[in-house]
Amino acid sequence: MNSLKQRVLATMKSRDVESDFELYVTRTPGYLWALLFRRLNVHPITVTLLGIVIGCASAFFFYADDLRSNLIGMLLLLWANWYDCADGQLARMTGKRTLVGRVLDGFAGDAWFFCIYLAFLLRFWPQWGIAIFLLEAWSGLHCHTRQCALGDYYRNVHLWAVLGQERSELDSSVQQKQRMQSLRWCSKDWFEKLYLFFYVRYTHSQEEQTPEFQRLRPLMEKLPLNDPLRMQFRLESLPIMPLSNIITFDTRFIVLFLSIIVGRPWLYFMFEATVLEAVRYYARYRHEAFCRKFYQILSAA
Repeated sequence: MNSLKQRVLATMKSRDVESDFELYVTRTPGYLWALLFRRLNVHPITVTLLGIVIGCASAFFFYADDLRSNLIGMLLLLWANWYDCADGQLARMTGKRTLVGRVLDGFAGDAWFFCIYLAFLLRFWPQWGIAIFLLEAWSGLHCHTRQCALGDYYRNVHLWAVLGQERSELDSSVQQKQRMQSLRWCSKDWFEKLYLFFYVRYTHSQEEQTPEFQRLRPLMEKLPLNDPLRMQFRLESLPIMPLSNIITFDTRFIVLFLSIIVGRPWLYFMFEATVLEAVRYYARYRHEAFCRKFYQILSAA
């Protein structure tokens, strides 16, 4: 019988894009939750919605200037992230994979942190005033959004290069916009049109950050999966995956936890606006550089 680790790995997209932190701290508990939900015949979208509720509820416990309450908030946030892992694992285990599920899965993290930022804003406003609003607005609306979008996109690009379009989630804003425009508001498809409306803008924001890859993508799409250039692309992309994990959830959770332990939660926002933003710039610089190199190779062939 396969070990627990082997069974968890079987539900993951690729070990290339997962860190050890994710494997042991989030993916394994998520897998165990997915097993329970499969037994109870719970749909993956239901798991996603439960995760959104739990993650948003964690914000209530960050409002209080009390370590015990804040630690409860951290546990709820970790619990929500387990569900965020479980919904995707459950979808792959049951074959119930939908675009709306992927869109909601991406929305979940934004919803959690919006509520958490709001809780900290209300908590620190009496002492900081407009300064805390400006700090959170910059770190949250500008830095956080762009960092998570880029980290998620680079993982999908890596999976697309290694596994192909059918087994990846790399979408095109042009294709999704065409799909959205084919639907009508005054019909049963109104909800799908609504979430595609926002998803198109999210995907377009990812593409705007990656112009060199957008030039390269049509040329690489013509290459078979076993082409040596795709294999080389994987090797060039591998060092970007830890950087992608840093600017998504893992490091945020750790830094938020540590800032709460030392009684300075505002350090998290400073970290996000400086260190994580520097990591985003560095990851983008490296990824765009090797995409430019591959474009030159393929366009000259």
